[in-house]
Amino acid sequence: MSAMLQNLEKMLASGKDNALLRYSLGNEHLKLLQFEIAAVHFQHALTFDPAYSAAWKLLGKALQEAQHLPEALAAYQSGIAVAENKGDKQAAKEMSVFAKRIEKQLSAI
Repeated sequence: MSAMLQNLEKMLASGKDNALLRYSLGNEHLKLLQFEIAAVHFQHALTFDPAYSAAWKLLGKALQEAQHLPEALAAYQSGIAVAENKGDKQAAKEMSVFAKRIEKQLSAI
């Protein structure tokens, strides 16, 4: 476990819980290829802030890496809507590319 992850876990254990902390925890678990754990933290981040487009993007990535393709597609679609509402064109564009890739994969099954 990285020092960063240990510090974030300590913050969470001390009762601090918010969107940024959960996003950071998810990101650290993503780096460690712990996709299921990362997805849970991103989902928690989104309960605090449903308009957190970066969390939607990484939730989609974590779910995709964990081979939960329908759920990943749904996360990207939600993230695209959030990003477009906020005017975050770059995030919406990136998630659209990822969503299209998953749609292709799912249609090939």
